[in-house]
Amino acid sequence: MLSNQARVALTTALAPAVWGSTYLVTTELLPPGRPLLAAVIRALPAGLLLIGITRRLPQGQWWWRAAVLGALNIGAFFALLFIAAYRLPGGVAATIGAVQPLLAAGLAAGLLRERLSPRTAAAGLAGVAGVSLLVLRADARLDGLGVAAALAGAVVMATGVVLSKRWTSPAPLLATTGWQLTAGGLMLLPVALFVEGPPPASLTTENVLGYGYLALIGSAVAYALWFRGIRALTPTKVTFLGLLSPVVATLLGWIALGQELTAPQIAGGLVVIASLVVAQTTPKSPKAPKVPPARRTADAPAHPSTPVQRS
Repeated sequence: MLSNQARVALTTALAPAVWGSTYLVTTELLPPGRPLLAAVIRALPAGLLLIGITRRLPQGQWWWRAAVLGALNIGAFFALLFIAAYRLPGGVAATIGAVQPLLAAGLAAGLLRERLSPRTAAAGLAGVAGVSLLVLRADARLDGLGVAAALAGAVVMATGVVLSKRWTSPAPLLATTGWQLTAGGLMLLPVALFVEGPPPASLTTENVLGYGYLALIGSAVAYALWFRGIRALTPTKVTFLGLLSPVVATLLGWIALGQELTAPQIAGGLVVIASLVVAQTTPKSPKAPKVPPARRTADAPAHPSTPVQRS
């Protein structure tokens, strides 16, 4: 039987697994050249839907907290992801993003007083190495602005996860998820209009299906599972699960698009999975050996607290 924490980890892992399908949905179902529009539709309609279902608005300090978390987890993260995707090969961006668990572990140590163990650090480095084997290509080019955007995206997402753990909302999970998605979507909306212009005048059936999948499954469901995991698990364990996204994206590219799957990629995927398992498990501390009670010698006193009378 799985423990409760293991069940939560498995359900939380569904979120990055779903996000790993974003590339396939974007390339096969959505209109080309509109990534910011896709980001807005992923966030804003899903957030408004969850707020409508729960009928809960933020109260007091949660107005600005929801705005900050929405900017970190959704708005700023999506925008930086967009810049990195346009200026870097996907493998470079994914490899840089794989440092997120290490960043989250460091932030959790500073803000939440969680211990950063050598085991966690080693698992984090192994995760970065595994992702690089999985997606990085030898001819990958580097761009200074793209690298900075990818690294900043990892920083803001790690910060958002840690702050989401520190600021636990008293409201229901779906309401809190809706607040963040709405705040992030409202932040992205003017940026998308300025950069990409108004939405297309007409959409095909494939476009509608793709946007609907991103909004309902990729955001409303996936982020609810993600934020539920943040409430129940440590930020470090949650961010390690995010490494599943490039694994799922690679597998879907191989299955659905006929992309090549090489031996180094398979090895990289196995390394990523191993780092996830290590990060989710806690080593058992060795039990102290039992010390047998000392035998009382013939000349030892029956009560040690009573001094021995010597003649």
